[in-house]
Amino acid sequence: MANIEYTSKSLAPFEEKMKKTISVLKSEFQTIRAGRANPRILDNISVSYYGVDTPLNQVANIQVPEARMLMITPWDKTLLKELERAVQASNIGIHPMNDGQSLRLVFPPLTEERRQELTRDVSQMGEDAKVSVRNIRREAIDLYKKYLKESDISENLYYTVEADIQKLTDRYVELVDIAVSEKNEELMEI
Repeated sequence: MANIEYTSKSLAPFEEKMKKTISVLKSEFQTIRAGRANPRILDNISVSYYGVDTPLNQVANIQVPEARMLMITPWDKTLLKELERAVQASNIGIHPMNDGQSLRLVFPPLTEERRQELTRDVSQMGEDAKVSVRNIRREAIDLYKKYLKESDISENLYYTVEADIQKLTDRYVELVDIAVSEKNEELMEI
């Protein structure tokens, strides 16, 4: 009986997974266009460079000269046309202007309808993150149920662990809600 020792660090691996979920959610949020220029929107775009798919930010310099403009200057000028095609083929909804030296992406202000659509997308991403956090909770509870079934922990300890896991889950679900709320505020500001 009571072969498993429970300390404040026993839930650390599960908390680490929950932190990772929040981190992934926030990085997903950075790829959503909020009406102002953000180089992270180009993170998922890659170009063929000497036969290898290479991320755009590894073959070009990306600058933000104005609040609503990105400037992409390739290090190898022969890549300019390829970069232009890659940006057009992506789903960011902005057509690049090619001046022969660099590409300029001008971000138009978001329409009210598009803002509403993006807030729905953000809310869905938040719900997906909450599901991930709850799955981590289930994983932790299942582990401690197994310990209880094998008589490695007492029933009292199991209920203590279960309460601690629920507190941890509630805290991370709240962090997801805060992140979603902040992103929606950013999207709705004009």
